[in-house]
Amino acid sequence: MKFLNRRDFLRSSGAAAVLAATPGLAYSQVVGGAAPFNDYRALVCVFLHGGNDSFNMLVPRSTAEYNVYAQARQNLAVAQADLLPITPVMSDGVDYGLHPSMSGLKRLFDGGAAGFVTNVGPLIEPTTKDQYFNRSVLLPPQLFSHNDQQDQWQSLKGNTQSKTGWAGRMADLIRNAVAGQQMATNASLFGNNVFQSADQSIPYIMGPDGPQQFIGFSTDPNEILFEQRLAVERVLNAGYNSIYERSFAAIQKRAISAADAVTAALDDPNLPPLNTMFPASQLGIQLQTVAKLIAARDTLQMERQIFFVGIGGFDSHDDQIQNQPGLLGGISEGLTAFYDATVELGVSDSVTAFTQSDFGRTLTSNGDGTDHAWGGNQIIVGDAVLGQRIYGTYPLLQIGGPDDVSGGRMIPTMSADQYAATLAKWFGIDDLDLDVVAPNINNFATRDLGFML
Repeated sequence: MKFLNRRDFLRSSGAAAVLAATPGLAYSQVVGGAAPFNDYRALVCVFLHGGNDSFNMLVPRSTAEYNVYAQARQNLAVAQADLLPITPVMSDGVDYGLHPSMSGLKRLFDGGAAGFVTNVGPLIEPTTKDQYFNRSVLLPPQLFSHNDQQDQWQSLKGNTQSKTGWAGRMADLIRNAVAGQQMATNASLFGNNVFQSADQSIPYIMGPDGPQQFIGFSTDPNEILFEQRLAVERVLNAGYNSIYERSFAAIQKRAISAADAVTAALDDPNLPPLNTMFPASQLGIQLQTVAKLIAARDTLQMERQIFFVGIGGFDSHDDQIQNQPGLLGGISEGLTAFYDATVELGVSDSVTAFTQSDFGRTLTSNGDGTDHAWGGNQIIVGDAVLGQRIYGTYPLLQIGGPDDVSGGRMIPTMSADQYAATLAKWFGIDDLDLDVVAPNINNFATRDLGFML
């Protein structure tokens, strides 16, 4: 006999009747997920393209565990004495430290504004080493492939087809509750991405330092370029028989309107100045722009926002010893500056930044770097984070150990679905709708990892 869960029951009874009687009504509107919000919340996804070697970011310091780590990591091991010690408020009996380039992140962790989710990655269902080799559980397809695993993190699609991402699905679920916003719920400063793709909600793509203006336009009627703008508007507003022409015109009009609205909000002289200093890096510039957009939230009437920023360089097949300090230091500096900016703006408890990456890296060295792996450690930052904690089970970093499927490729003990669902719930998604955001969440006993207040 098949038993219905609460969501299935609602779908098959009264809620389904309402949906049937009201075509186009979103499911969350029936169960209350689309109720108007009375606060502001934002998520900031920091995607580390290439696969971050995060077992060199968060490292065991206890002698026994460190010695296992050092043997596995060979010439890539961070010296025990160089690790920046951290003291989680809840201990698993092991001492931990951060990579020596991450002093800013250590400050946030020690102050309770940052935490780690350890050995997390794409899973369809809980998986052990025996189950992996016996193929007795469903596994995400194309493990260890950059494009496929980026898609897995951003879409949580498992082994099904999906053209939407989990941020896009969140935007669809709340679209009626935030209908008054003057900017899209999803905004990317790092180009198009699967993460924010949706069925109905359209993400806003901008440059790393803000909206990209149309060349040859002016909003000043006294300038000749203003007439050029009017000419373009006449072309876009003309009647077209072709659906392709009408769609193209609609996209261009929407882009012009969004650029005007966001630029005007950022240029508002009444906005408080942002005094926090950001690093002059690719990530720093993007996060500084996100902070400015958050500062303009009232002008743009924003209640919920999801930002996507990114940085590359983490595919460390070679030169890892030379490059990793700068890469990890850049993450630390960018996230620290961003957190400080949210404190300055008075929204540090309303904004949560989190990392994602293609996958972890192999523990074994290829001589000068590492290869593609699976589970890894992720960072969560903000005053809504129940910080100074390490969530999940940090694996024994042993070659051939209980979580290693080959060469130090760790089987995740926490799923990307659980990670996403925890963030989505804090963002305001109803528990009944978490399986829309994270389609495999019902395969795991714990839906909420508990790292958000």
